[in-house]
Amino acid sequence: MQAVPYGLGPDQVGDLYLPGQDRPPIVCLLHGGFWLAPYGRDQMDAIADDLVSNGYAVWNLEYRRLGASVAGWVDTFADVAAGIEHLAELPVSLDLARVVVVGHSAGGHLALWVAAKARLSPVRVLAVAALAPIADLARAYELGLGGDALARLLGGPPGQFPERYRVASPIEMLPLGARQLVLHGTADDLVPVELSRRYAAAAHDAGDDVELVELSGTGHMEFLDPGSEAHATLRRWLRAVVGT
Repeated sequence: MQAVPYGLGPDQVGDLYLPGQDRPPIVCLLHGGFWLAPYGRDQMDAIADDLVSNGYAVWNLEYRRLGASVAGWVDTFADVAAGIEHLAELPVSLDLARVVVVGHSAGGHLALWVAAKARLSPVRVLAVAALAPIADLARAYELGLGGDALARLLGGPPGQFPERYRVASPIEMLPLGARQLVLHGTADDLVPVELSRRYAAAAHDAGDDVELVELSGTGHMEFLDPGSEAHATLRRWLRAVVGT
């Protein structure tokens, strides 16, 4: 693993993991934590280690989070888009036709968001796996998820900045045009499964290829454990989408 900058700031960096094979598929990881510092990409280290050992190149991205001097609208979003685009600049042999973005919680929100934005990017996202994602920002604000994190991320409530919520919320950006897996635990007490049900239904109605898998008895943090059934479900899906 090596840390590779994709910008000039200290948080504009990703950890690149390479398996021992030529042109592997790429899994881009986006961590959660309600877009807040000090939560960082180290949350995904164990998942990254497991995926690279199974033949995937892994790009574990950091991004500017709330609490930094510059973050939120639009810097956090710009970082994620720039980090994905930087894959085309890396001096290693990667299969850019097999790029999958995997995000957890707030990272699940950003994964769905960047999949939609990547339609106009030099690096297209083939598929996205959203793990307990915050996929409907207006509804998440109504529910008070993350305290004041959403208002800080977008500068205020939906009534004050409706356009920001429209262009930042995956449910408002449909169809994404990428294959999607939405994984959510029925026992999640931080991000209710209701959000994923609403999102998956809307994505299906918009014509997207979306699969919702509800994991009975699973909470919010099991997705970070490579020994969990939640991660095993993700691994099976990745194998079906890009191989290895």
